[in-house]
Amino acid sequence: MFATLRWVESNTKQGDVPYAELHCRSNFSFLQGASHPEQLVEQALAVGLRALALTDRNGLYGIVRFSEAARALGLPTVFGAELQCGTAGDVVVIARNPVGYSQLSSAISSGQLAGSKEHPVFGVEQLSDFCVGNWWVLTGGRSGLVSRALTEDGPAAAERQLQRLISSFGRHNVVVELWDHGDPLDSVRNDALVRLAHRNSLFCVATNDVLYATPAHHRLATAVAAVRNRSSLDDVDMMLPPAATAYLRSGAEQRRRFGRYPGVVERSAQLAQDAAFDLRLVAPRLPPFPCPEGMDEMSYLRQLVQVGATRRYGARPEDENEDLSLRARAWKVIDHELSVIASLGFAGYFLVVWDIVQFCQRSNIYCQGRG
Repeated sequence: MFATLRWVESNTKQGDVPYAELHCRSNFSFLQGASHPEQLVEQALAVGLRALALTDRNGLYGIVRFSEAARALGLPTVFGAELQCGTAGDVVVIARNPVGYSQLSSAISSGQLAGSKEHPVFGVEQLSDFCVGNWWVLTGGRSGLVSRALTEDGPAAAERQLQRLISSFGRHNVVVELWDHGDPLDSVRNDALVRLAHRNSLFCVATNDVLYATPAHHRLATAVAAVRNRSSLDDVDMMLPPAATAYLRSGAEQRRRFGRYPGVVERSAQLAQDAAFDLRLVAPRLPPFPCPEGMDEMSYLRQLVQVGATRRYGARPEDENEDLSLRARAWKVIDHELSVIASLGFAGYFLVVWDIVQFCQRSNIYCQGRG
């Protein structure tokens, strides 16, 4: 569906430096990310990333498309979210395993229910109630809890926020995030973050706080930011990095950017290796539906459909000359849909829905289907 993205720094074979991007938003982060999940996956492979984490804002919205695209191309996947903790800033939560993913899903649902549309309510202490050592908690990028305190109120305030994370999630689960978008102050900020990490016995990791797949998407990201802030393109320029730098970089480029902090680039690949898993491991599985003796779910569904379709459209036509009749066309569609259901293994789901409808009809409860 999407043309393979081939922009790279100089050579697509740049995977000799182990690196995985752990902070990346897709266009499912509404009015923030500028690239489709498929484009991010393709570019991650093009620049030789060992894995890619999708961390959309306040939700797991792009996870399914991201997972499907990555599975098709053989890219290891890491799942997480950038969660807005009030006005203080954000944290990036990475699920370290399927249990952590389930806990993150529950935490996001709780925060969304506690707030309103586009304004969920997350708090550091509340998030910690959902996690028992199954998350990596990154301190965040430009809008991160620690970096925002550092920029606005200085090192002491940043350390208080960092210790708040340590107290809530445990020292071994908190990682200080470094990023460099080419701003002259990025090195100053990263130096301060490294000092905070060392003083609190924490590891640092490099990310690129990604908003789009390649520099070519920077103009779209700028337009999206202008819409988000309800401002002109000229005004929004003051709020964004000065250049097209929030893209997926290779490990080689990241090592050049972070050469003064040994190990922070390679550590991203180590964390990703520990946290990567296939989304199919957490796919919901329905309990087996009770079927008549000698029938499985698919054969029982076919029997029920046969009865219902015969009542509505008449018996299945046997004469090939009826191909253009309404009855023949209806049965052709039914057969096609049943074959799709069988190939996907969804017969149990349709039987559960049928059972619910039967209960509603027996109980005089109004119900209707949606397409």
